[in-house]
Amino acid sequence: MTLLFDPQLPIVAATTEGRGFPVRRLFCIGRNYAAHAREMGKDPGREPPFFFTKWAETVVPSGATIAYPAETQNFHYEAELVVAVGKAGSSIQPAEARDHVYGYATGLDMTRRDLQLEARDKGRPWDTGKNVEQSAPLGLIHPASEVGHLRRGRIALTVNGEVKQDADLAELIWDVPETVAYVSRFYQLEPGDLIYTGTPAGVGPVKEGDTIVVSIAGLSDCSIVIGPAARD
Repeated sequence: MTLLFDPQLPIVAATTEGRGFPVRRLFCIGRNYAAHAREMGKDPGREPPFFFTKWAETVVPSGATIAYPAETQNFHYEAELVVAVGKAGSSIQPAEARDHVYGYATGLDMTRRDLQLEARDKGRPWDTGKNVEQSAPLGLIHPASEVGHLRRGRIALTVNGEVKQDADLAELIWDVPETVAYVSRFYQLEPGDLIYTGTPAGVGPVKEGDTIVVSIAGLSDCSIVIGPAARD
């Protein structure tokens, strides 16, 4: 059988081991820091977590220049700890969740905030605000065998050198094992899946020319530059 067009090559993230990590799916946890929930106008109580998805094609490596996307006037940064899944599983128990983690990375969930809030207020899906080309920058993935399983440590973001987000991973409402276990109730997790675990307070807009750097204690930084708006 001949194909109508050549299939897209898989997105492969870099690891500190020098081996590629083929990206499969992205699961992104919403409002997982209490202070961020408050700044978004929501109760930070410990209700069950929720998540949305992004295509693998949204992943870009640290050091990339990403285009300011179309159809938004309010493009926001969100610093995140990213969990890279290395072992398949469904209905995973929290006590066993770390066995399914290959490693950890710094990341960004870039968001068309105006479109997200418009969709939220109308009770519609968030796809146009969240599942956006180049919206999931990703730093080097560090194997858990190298850095351990992260429970605490500073997570921070700067824009042009100015600190905008500054928190600790210990402030996660749902920690990594709980998050992995929860997502696995709804989908069988597979090697190559990434879980973006949520962002601290301090989210805000960017403009063309801005340099954004995410740092998490023990991991490599993730940095991007906001380039000119995408055009046809």
